[in-house]
Amino acid sequence: MKQIAFVPSSDGVEVCEDVNVTNVLKILEKYSGDRGGLIAVLEAIQSEYGYLPEEALRIVSDRNRRSLVDVYGVATFYRSFSLKPRGKHLVCACLGTACHVRGAPRIVEELKQQLGIKPGETTVDKEFTLETVNCLGACALGPVVVIDGHYFSKVKKSMISQLLDKARKGFDSGEIGKDKRIFPISVNCPHCNRSLMDETFAIDGYPSIKVNITNNSEEGWLRLSCLYGSHSISTELNIPDDTVVKFHCPHCGAEIMSTSDCSVCGSPLVPMLVDGGGIVKICSRRGCKNHILDVV
Repeated sequence: MKQIAFVPSSDGVEVCEDVNVTNVLKILEKYSGDRGGLIAVLEAIQSEYGYLPEEALRIVSDRNRRSLVDVYGVATFYRSFSLKPRGKHLVCACLGTACHVRGAPRIVEELKQQLGIKPGETTVDKEFTLETVNCLGACALGPVVVIDGHYFSKVKKSMISQLLDKARKGFDSGEIGKDKRIFPISVNCPHCNRSLMDETFAIDGYPSIKVNITNNSEEGWLRLSCLYGSHSISTELNIPDDTVVKFHCPHCGAEIMSTSDCSVCGSPLVPMLVDGGGIVKICSRRGCKNHILDVV
């Protein structure tokens, strides 16, 4: 069952929201009884539609018996959520102080010119959405531009055309220490919001991400590299390739449940909150190297 709603956009044009009510209800049922479920519900809805449609938020408000103001409060607090449709490729430029003095405004102007849109807008062909942020935490590498979760440092105007072309074709994986797109991140539990970083156990020369995992009747710890783009891990369990494991927070014990499936192998993607805004999703299947980073 689908429900169609028309809402006015910022430019006065009505936007059609095609919401599958049944899918939204299934998402709500999946996370019922979960204390931190609202964030997971919204993340799942955004994964389904690419943004958070108004009608879906109204359903969440009604079924969870929470005010629409509360639901919108969470949706607007986390920069990873969007209330407007996004393009296939997300371009995010930093305008923080360090990037600004290194020429970030000129980079944004070049992006605006080549894409034909302003920050917060999406191209007519739905290929690109342009966003700006106040800081990406990479001040020494500015100006910084992030495209589809890939970090690019010390960006110049002459690089913009090439970067956009690469985005259209798809980015290839790089090597640690050589590719500036491989970048350290700090993550928190999506339920209790406590840090999952373990400074006592380094991987790739950085603090690792610590979670607990279960595989049938086995339980143990798993540590992941905090470098986005690295696939280095350490675990006390002997996990065969192609095995799908469940992730749990080492603090609150809650299962970090998937809200979307891996585009490579179809296994559940496990979401974690990124400090400064964003969500990183890691495939739960041993041997699959797929992961996604949404920074806005």
